[in-house]
Amino acid sequence: MGKVTGFMEIDRQVGKYQPASDRIRHFREFTIPMSDAEVTKQAARCMDCGIPYCHGPTGCPVHNQIPDWNDLVYNNKWEEAIRNLHSTNNFPEFTGRVCPAPCEEACTLNLEDAPVAIKTVEQAIADKAYELGYIVPQPATVKTGKKVAVIGSGPAGMAAAQQLARAGHEVHVYERESKAGGLLRYGIPDFKMEKNFIDRRVEQMTGEGVTFHYGVNIGVDKKAEELTAEHDAVVYCGGSETPRPAGIPGADLHGVYDAMPYLVQQNRRIGRENIDSVAWAAEPILAGAKHVVVVGGGDTASDCVGTAFRQGAVKVTQLDIRPQPPEKEDKLAVWPFWATKMRTSSSQAEGAIREFQVATLEFIGEDGQLTGVRCCEVDERRKPIAGTDFIIKADLAFIAIGFSGPLKGGVLTELDGKLDINVDRRGSTNVVANERDYKTSVDKLWTAGDVRRGQSLVVWAIREGRQVARAIDEALMGSSLLPR
Repeated sequence: MGKVTGFMEIDRQVGKYQPASDRIRHFREFTIPMSDAEVTKQAARCMDCGIPYCHGPTGCPVHNQIPDWNDLVYNNKWEEAIRNLHSTNNFPEFTGRVCPAPCEEACTLNLEDAPVAIKTVEQAIADKAYELGYIVPQPATVKTGKKVAVIGSGPAGMAAAQQLARAGHEVHVYERESKAGGLLRYGIPDFKMEKNFIDRRVEQMTGEGVTFHYGVNIGVDKKAEELTAEHDAVVYCGGSETPRPAGIPGADLHGVYDAMPYLVQQNRRIGRENIDSVAWAAEPILAGAKHVVVVGGGDTASDCVGTAFRQGAVKVTQLDIRPQPPEKEDKLAVWPFWATKMRTSSSQAEGAIREFQVATLEFIGEDGQLTGVRCCEVDERRKPIAGTDFIIKADLAFIAIGFSGPLKGGVLTELDGKLDINVDRRGSTNVVANERDYKTSVDKLWTAGDVRRGQSLVVWAIREGRQVARAIDEALMGSSLLPR
């Protein structure tokens, strides 16, 4: 813990945002960093709570030792703090920016609605470590002679690759896109996380001996069976990229898109990459001077909202079929678990109109062009309420209701019939592998991340990447010093 009486003496504080009127004019990060002194005070609030629910299993999937590094920050021991944080989390500058912080929900002080600012302190530790030069390549001193391939360079693939390289293996990462990062680079907007943070980690990993191969779609450009033949082990860390089918009439109108092509295209535009990618969108998608409707209530929908405002949308309406949640949860009923309560993202706070308990019935248009979205109110069972139909003007609409598994094609198509695939009750497809050894039904092939567990948080991807690295190291060497 930090200061024994800190939680009684110091109020919770997190980084402030630039005003909405300013931040919607650019795509850069807009959180105003706190000073070292302010961060130290927030770390001092970590209390001697007996059982630190914040670091798992209800709080942090990677099991960050939160009380330990809060204490180190309070005592101004930044190098020890980043060393402790890196012992469980390869990329704290990622999670400190984009993780929804279930650790703060599980904090004992959240019983009083004033949890320790864990996410803020975590980001500050990582940023301070870069500033002071503590984050440098850590190449293995002894090489094993084993060769491992990683398919996909999202957070799971990057974590697996870094751990395996540090164990002494020769690691090759194969990425379909032109740069590393997966969803972190192409799905999450720059205003939530700028991409130089990914580039810095790639530079570090390259210094540790990891070789990145870009523009290689395994299963298409290079066969997965070739990869397994050339390597001692292969780990498949693809993402969950297939949009969940909405089944809304009129979705074929010009102006109606799935969310991910829109976000990927804008991220490519900012990164000065080619946006004419057939895999994502056949034409530029821009919200300037348009009325925009976003169907869905999750993080991806919120990212569409923020992107649309920055492109100059006239009006953005977000539709959520779920009832409006309560402003405050019943702590004794749900703590320390993630609570369903009213939350407003920074993007929604920029002026979005939010409609709850509303179903999207149909996209309507003229001459093939979207002109509006027909909706209705629904009851608690999500059944339409008669006589409540209404139409929202729309020039552009995005469907953001989640993902149902990895893209068809590539590895899945090549290994069809060999890979065990699980189909859950919602129709999502995932590659089958348990959480102990992460081994698939194909010889020499392991899997981790969203392709195994379904769409999830960046912290779960990092955790699975670290765990599959240990499983592979054990399989190749008979034992492993890598942490689980």
